[in-house]
Amino acid sequence: RGTFKKFSFTGFILLGFSDRPQLELVLFVVLLIFYLFTLLGNTTIIALSHLDPHLQTPMYFFLSNLSFLDLCYTTSTVPQLLVHLRGADKSISFGGCVAQMFVSLGLGSTECILLGVMAFDRYAAICRPLHYTVVMHPRLCALMASASWVIGFANSLLDTVLTFLVPLCGRNKIDHFFCEVPPLLKLACVDTTANESELFFVSVIILLIPVALITVSYGRIVRAVLRIKSSAGQRKAFGTCGSHITVVSLFYGTAIYAYLQPSNNYSQDHGKFVSLFYTIVTPMVNPVIYTLRNKDVTGAMKKVLCRGHDSR
Repeated sequence: RGTFKKFSFTGFILLGFSDRPQLELVLFVVLLIFYLFTLLGNTTIIALSHLDPHLQTPMYFFLSNLSFLDLCYTTSTVPQLLVHLRGADKSISFGGCVAQMFVSLGLGSTECILLGVMAFDRYAAICRPLHYTVVMHPRLCALMASASWVIGFANSLLDTVLTFLVPLCGRNKIDHFFCEVPPLLKLACVDTTANESELFFVSVIILLIPVALITVSYGRIVRAVLRIKSSAGQRKAFGTCGSHITVVSLFYGTAIYAYLQPSNNYSQDHGKFVSLFYTIVTPMVNPVIYTLRNKDVTGAMKKVLCRGHDSR
């Protein structure tokens, strides 16, 4: 008990990339640029979804939720990493570490579920076009988005509690750039097999249930699209889904690598770079993926810019 009390006051040291000092300045510049683009891209999508009446549809409602998620997710880790990359002090308080893990895990879990909900939205739009506005009623959309947030943060609360119940016996050097489950479990001074099994089971549920929903939705979408006789119609239908599939592949690929591999196969170095990918790269490219070749978004952007220019 005395050890825990002392430890809780001293907090943690986030080693990050301190073993590669020559890389820290390069990473600082690259991540700062990526972070600014993430803020710009995701804020633009949220603003356009609210300003343009043509984008006030279920698809863009969920997309603006995703953009808000990505903004929060990146901000929960990257500003602190930038400070640590340029300073000698790489510490984080015990409470700060718990809060960071809870928030980042909650946002990541919410994104897992939200991507599944977005796949259902595409299924309803393509396979049930005549009933789409009835099926995807604004009240149902709000309910599904709210449920994603509640379930995501409930899962995070469980994971965070399970992780911090593990005794660390005063060990406080985390070989990572933020407080994440796998590197924290590496600090444990007891056998963590039971804890890892519980966390693995929770991760499987939160990752694989949305994956199953996405797989079923897209299986039916593909069948429906192949029944369309015109190639132009097929291209249009697949075009509305291509962006979502790309985002799903990027997010789930890295998340499954980070959380569903056995701990004895977990590489700290690989883990850091994979985490960099889903904390900064994926949130930055999501707006690009969704706006690329999307006439609705580019049209809305031109309208807003022209309106701003005319008002001058």
